[in-house]
Amino acid sequence: MFAPGGPSLRELAVQALSSVEHGYDLLAPKFDRTPFRTPEPVLDSVASMLERLGPFDDGLDLCCGTGAGTRVVERVCRHGVTGVDFSAGMLAVARAREAARGAGPRTAWVRGDARALPFRAAFDLVVTFGALGHFLPRELPGLFGQVHAVLRPGGLFAFPVLAPPRPASAAFWMLLGFDAVMRVRNALWRPPFVMYYRSFRLADVRRELERAGFRVELHALPEFGRRGDGSPRVRMVAARRLP
Repeated sequence: MFAPGGPSLRELAVQALSSVEHGYDLLAPKFDRTPFRTPEPVLDSVASMLERLGPFDDGLDLCCGTGAGTRVVERVCRHGVTGVDFSAGMLAVARAREAARGAGPRTAWVRGDARALPFRAAFDLVVTFGALGHFLPRELPGLFGQVHAVLRPGGLFAFPVLAPPRPASAAFWMLLGFDAVMRVRNALWRPPFVMYYRSFRLADVRRELERAGFRVELHALPEFGRRGDGSPRVRMVAARRLP
């Protein structure tokens, strides 16, 4: 987190005391040098799985940030590519990165809120990476309803999920501590900054997706292996919009 070129402890503190939108505006120039960016192996593995489930024509990266996941959409979609995020700062970095690649603009970058998307039935694929912790459990029905509305019938909503850490592991207690700190922060400070790692429960998410009109499949991402009990370390949720 404090790698060369990454945010300082003071910068992270200022971000954490801001709103989610303004916090990401502040973090945007250094976001790709933090652990919050989805690692390349996860992006590559999801892209490989989507290539097996495609083909797709038009794709949307929901809560696209600086555009790391948008490259997955570009890889698997034959026609239009769109990235949507509510942080102007993150979108500015995404646009600059695309321009630096020198291949000509392919992605339409749109500022918007995932809870009120400015599209209607325009996509065959929607992906999101690392964003669902920004939504409270009570917001999931509305969020998934928005995704359902922007997908064409038969379209796919896909995102990776990591197996939760074991209670005896250091990672479990680290995430528990992070969520506890965020809850105290939000009880004492306004505006709230919603980011809870342990509020995202796969069984709840699957149930809400099915209620929203999706058929849900889980695909193990084999590059990450399995845990001692045989369960996958990383899965991809593939939610197909029903007609």
